[in-house]
Amino acid sequence: MARAAPAPPRRLRAGRVLAGFGLLTLAALFFADLDLSRPDPWMTLQRIGAGLLSPDLSDPGGLAYAAALTVAFAVCGVFAGAAAGFLLSFGYGLRPVRAFCILIRSVHELFWALLLLGLTGLGPLTGVLAIALPYTGIFAKVFAEYLTEADPAAARALPAGTPRLSRLLWARLPQALPELGAYTLYRLECGLRSSAVLGFVGLPTLGYLLETDFRQAQYGAAASALGVYLLLILPIRHWMRLKLAPLWLAASAWLLARHPSPPMGDGALMRFLSDLTPAPLRHGDWASAQGWSDLWPWLDKVLIEQALPGLVATLVLSQVALALAALVAATGFPLIVRRVTGRLGALLGHLALVLARSIPDYMLAFLILQITGPSMLPAILALGLHNGAIIAHLLGRQGEALVPRLRPDAPRGLRLAAWELLPRLSGNFFALCLYRWEIIVRDSAILGLLGIATLGFYVDAAVQELRIDRALLLLLVSALLTLGIDALSGWIRARMRLSAPGMRRAEPEAAEAA
Repeated sequence: MARAAPAPPRRLRAGRVLAGFGLLTLAALFFADLDLSRPDPWMTLQRIGAGLLSPDLSDPGGLAYAAALTVAFAVCGVFAGAAAGFLLSFGYGLRPVRAFCILIRSVHELFWALLLLGLTGLGPLTGVLAIALPYTGIFAKVFAEYLTEADPAAARALPAGTPRLSRLLWARLPQALPELGAYTLYRLECGLRSSAVLGFVGLPTLGYLLETDFRQAQYGAAASALGVYLLLILPIRHWMRLKLAPLWLAASAWLLARHPSPPMGDGALMRFLSDLTPAPLRHGDWASAQGWSDLWPWLDKVLIEQALPGLVATLVLSQVALALAALVAATGFPLIVRRVTGRLGALLGHLALVLARSIPDYMLAFLILQITGPSMLPAILALGLHNGAIIAHLLGRQGEALVPRLRPDAPRGLRLAAWELLPRLSGNFFALCLYRWEIIVRDSAILGLLGIATLGFYVDAAVQELRIDRALLLLLVSALLTLGIDALSGWIRARMRLSAPGMRRAEPEAAEAA
């Protein structure tokens, strides 16, 4: 007698998910540090506003060079990651290759830069590798998916016994090339944001000028750096086209080759590898009982005294930021639907969302930090606004596409958004929020570099003290946290049976529309 097929798991209802995340947010708010430590934030805001209204352009050469380096790091890093990811995509089905790609993409670009400073110094190679390493893992995953999803009809037309690699190269790859190119261009926008943020660890990009000018209270000069960055990233789809990519790559490589790189001295690689080894096991103590007995106090100090409180702070910060992002998305997506806000309102809403999604959350948190002082508040606001604007932009475009299919007597304005669009887009809303959850957790960890006691705070402290072994272990904890949240997000999406388009396909479309 045939055994009955197991029943599918019970569907997870949206109301329960919303209630669960609501309770987690209330608990996180109880532990979150939301204090305003600045004695007079309004005075600081007024001074910053005055600087924004009167930008200082006294050093156009310095601004232009920093902008050129920002573009060069992004172009070289992204194309290096795309080339390596393309090669790895052919073997992405192999477990070791997939595990390697998952590991390198789970570590933020700033963390990679901090780790590489001890090996390559504050030179061009550090900036390029910091972008290329995580992007390699991202490109490998996405390119493998594009190749797998290509129409199999062409592959079936090949003679029997054709090797699998030949089928990929001659049947699937030509179909996937347009999507590979479009995704690479989208990643260039992300790379430009990453390149600017690398300035906060000392690389000479626009982020370096922004941080330096703000710390010296030169708000006019900081406004100029921010303005140049926006002039680069907002029209990126006009000046960065696939046909011009070889020209941009050659110019970027030439510029970085001419940029001075401080010598690290002989034996830098061996010193770096030695520093990665846990301190109790250095100097050949791997085989000694004393070395292993000293390892446990070392692990206790790193994992219990640093990783555990950093992990809790990261989860608290990310949970509140996720709730704010969801709120921004739910209230912000109608802003770009013309039947809700009108033509002028949609234009202004589009501009606001594009600005919020174009400024990196790390840079935005740094700007807010100058007004509020050090606490979780600037990080929560930055993560919520940046990620909420991304989700709102995607939902707004989907809502605009839904309008022609509505009944003729459908309401307008807020009633249309509340009673027609939001219910129809609720599945996509949950899916996109869950897709961004893992990214918010990853970025919450890195925002510790601004002085917030998340995992990044302890990583930065370890690097400053030249304890690279501790930094490596803390980075591993951060990567495992990111992977755990990504797996949990996927499980929730599967149990909710969400069929919304993934961020992989949706984000390039939103970038093109922007």
